[in-house]
Amino acid sequence: MKIIMLGAPGAGKGTQAKMIADKYGVPHISTGDIFRANIKNGTELGMEAKKYMDQGLLVPDELTVKILLDRVANDDCKNGYVLDGFPRTIPQAEVLDNALNELGDKIDFAINVDVPDENIINRMSGRRACLSCGATYHIEHIPPKAEGICDRCGKELILRDDDKPETVKNRLGVYHEQTQPLIDFYEKKGVLKSVDGTIPMEDVFQAIVNILGE
Repeated sequence: MKIIMLGAPGAGKGTQAKMIADKYGVPHISTGDIFRANIKNGTELGMEAKKYMDQGLLVPDELTVKILLDRVANDDCKNGYVLDGFPRTIPQAEVLDNALNELGDKIDFAINVDVPDENIINRMSGRRACLSCGATYHIEHIPPKAEGICDRCGKELILRDDDKPETVKNRLGVYHEQTQPLIDFYEKKGVLKSVDGTIPMEDVFQAIVNILGE
């Protein structure tokens, strides 16, 4: 069972990817994690990727897919995997598709966690973080006992720059321009399944399980 997770930043797709991986006993694969592991281990592909990253350049799609295919060739992926954060663009999806086709393989499901922009902006701008101990809160869903103060260490909580409404709007703009077209791409291939990401997290997961099967 080979799954791609789609959804806007803050839609909760990373959380769902981890839950799917746990339930079905398959790896949750994030391209960021694979890059870091290859660079740390000094692999040939990792060193090639590092050349681009050190110059502040994006790693070319072909190299990213090579690193990804190298990862999914491991034994722990024999029953499938959940891809989180890749592909992000149509060219990346096409390169991945062609590479899998050559191996006689394909993506089984593209799960889109669908959340309106307005909900995402509210959700992310309500986040608060403690820079001292790393604890995170949400002013509506997981509020601290005392407003603006971390329960764990008593230090001040902040709204991170990444979670400020104007930053979130910019990230959503990039998502709609680059990544949302993937929804049409996978729909045409007949593998797209959308779930309502505005309902409670456990219910989103149950909707995904209903699609994938027990």
